[in-house]
Amino acid sequence: MCGIVGFWNAKSGQPAEVLQAQISRMSDQILTRGPDAGGAWVDAQSGVTLGHRRLSIIDLTEAGSQPMTSSCGRYVIVYNGEIYNSEELRTELAPHNRTYRGYSDTETILESCAAIGVRKTVEKLIGMFAFALWDKQEKTLSLVRDRLGIKPLYWADFAGTLLFASELKAIVKHPAFVKEVNYDGVASFLRHSYVPAPYSIYKDVYKLQPGEILTRTADGAITKETFWSMAQVYRKGKEQPFVGSDGEAVAALDRLLRDSVKRRMVADVPLGAFLSGGIDSSLVAGVMQAQSSEKIKTYSIGFSESDFNEAPHARSVADHLGTDHTELYVTPEIAQGVIPHLSQIFDEPFADSSQIPTYLVSKMTRDHVTVALSGDGGDELFCGYSRYRTAAAMGTRLGSIPTVLRKMGAGLIKAVPPQGWDQLANLVPQAKRPRYVGSKLHKLAAVLGGDENDLFRRLLSQWDGRDLTDLIVKGQEIQTVLLDEGLRAQVPDFYDRMQYIDTLMYMPDDILTKVDRASMAVSLEARVPLLDHRMVEFAWSLPPHLKIRNGEAKWILKQALDQYVPRAMTERPKMGFGVPVGEWIKGPLRDWAEDLLSEEKLLKHNLVQAEVVHQRWAEHLSGAHNWQAGLWNVLMLQSWADEWLS
Repeated sequence: MCGIVGFWNAKSGQPAEVLQAQISRMSDQILTRGPDAGGAWVDAQSGVTLGHRRLSIIDLTEAGSQPMTSSCGRYVIVYNGEIYNSEELRTELAPHNRTYRGYSDTETILESCAAIGVRKTVEKLIGMFAFALWDKQEKTLSLVRDRLGIKPLYWADFAGTLLFASELKAIVKHPAFVKEVNYDGVASFLRHSYVPAPYSIYKDVYKLQPGEILTRTADGAITKETFWSMAQVYRKGKEQPFVGSDGEAVAALDRLLRDSVKRRMVADVPLGAFLSGGIDSSLVAGVMQAQSSEKIKTYSIGFSESDFNEAPHARSVADHLGTDHTELYVTPEIAQGVIPHLSQIFDEPFADSSQIPTYLVSKMTRDHVTVALSGDGGDELFCGYSRYRTAAAMGTRLGSIPTVLRKMGAGLIKAVPPQGWDQLANLVPQAKRPRYVGSKLHKLAAVLGGDENDLFRRLLSQWDGRDLTDLIVKGQEIQTVLLDEGLRAQVPDFYDRMQYIDTLMYMPDDILTKVDRASMAVSLEARVPLLDHRMVEFAWSLPPHLKIRNGEAKWILKQALDQYVPRAMTERPKMGFGVPVGEWIKGPLRDWAEDLLSEEKLLKHNLVQAEVVHQRWAEHLSGAHNWQAGLWNVLMLQSWADEWLS
């Protein structure tokens, strides 16, 4: 796991020492991604410069250092990630008589690209990766990102200078970069809590899409090709569905999972796992322990607020599995202390508040190990999110209710503030009580006039419709797959459509971005076995009843988990991984929030309409409404602007 940077201007004519200084400034911005070593490769004649920061995981010797030149001398690579089938690939490459200096996966990818080409190589890779490959002979630069978007890669072309980096903060440091806010990105961020790919918060700076190869030639021409796509996976899953009994499906899943986890347990440094006590992380930890002769190391954090505390559940699972478990109870003061640094860690606006506990558990874990396995991906692949069932059930019911009655229902819901509904929900036993009842009901009221697609869209939105239009200063939303009405014809089943949207957007742009930045900020490599592309393809081949049965989500995943952990330990309402930011910004963080939301700051950055924000803020403080999510987006936007636009 590392960080990569680079640039290419075929007509720059700058001397090597100037290029070296520029790449050093860029590379220094991502030091935490690779604190063990740094390197650069400069070809002043061609105008190409590649930089690398190394977090040593496999082959800790100098033989694994980057930038790395192929044995034939033709190719140079900088690479971020980890592939888990390196040995098999080297066996396949044996007829090509490649020469190796060490056993790093970097060298495997490099020699494979030299032997059989970039596309054929990446189609064989199992793992997470983002890399840049320079071909000295053809004078081409190829940028590649893994299938699911686990590893990030930004790129831009400013007046003939191609820039790329693992994080935006590195691109910003190159003299060719032109700082101009992408106001369409601002609008979409305010809806989603992240800027959707392929766009970024800066105009003319992009995210390489998952499963994409970008190639630039000496004449400046840029081409893109896709080597793996969700559209292809979806079609193949429908055309070639899994055929077999329930038991055979569970056995097939278990075999895949065991292989995926086992491959990700290979490292030359200490390794552990995040454990929340939920289905996904418990399954990963269970499979790890079943394949280890020693106690695996597991890590969790807890909070004093019971609604957010999963630590006791994680402890019970760890005790059952017999892991070497470490937990840290985080005080509100510790969690709040992270918030002012978020805009530096996430160098474009990002407002999933679970970024805070994710950073804290990563920081605590890094004190003990260098690699941690995570359970991310299970909800998107196996219909785990409650919003899927909510949207599907309510969409069906809404369609059977006359429009006039729906409008009356919306009025009745809105007549009671969210806090009122929350108080009524307290009458329900905690074990069966959903969280944020009031906010969810008010979201429902906002879409009572629409259909199931409108409801799902609203459940994913922090600002929507007229509220969003009134909030933004300028620009318009990016037309994402979430807003694509034509998707209904392409993916007819509503459950499939929700999973499809989340796998294309929410998973790479929110979940995986959060895990990457939070873990890399403390130099920890996070691996995600549930997102092995073979697992993803298998999940999309399963018939619906193996994912949701009799209202039970993630049915097949739970059957697999039963082999490792008793059902009673994980059978509880999904908690998520959040923190009470709504209460914090009214209490201990109020001064911080009011500074960012001041008239002076709002006018200075000119990203949102002050009067709209101030109205929401006043209603939140008074308790009339819980605008936690929407205000957190504005606060993260303002905090980012303070850091990067001031």
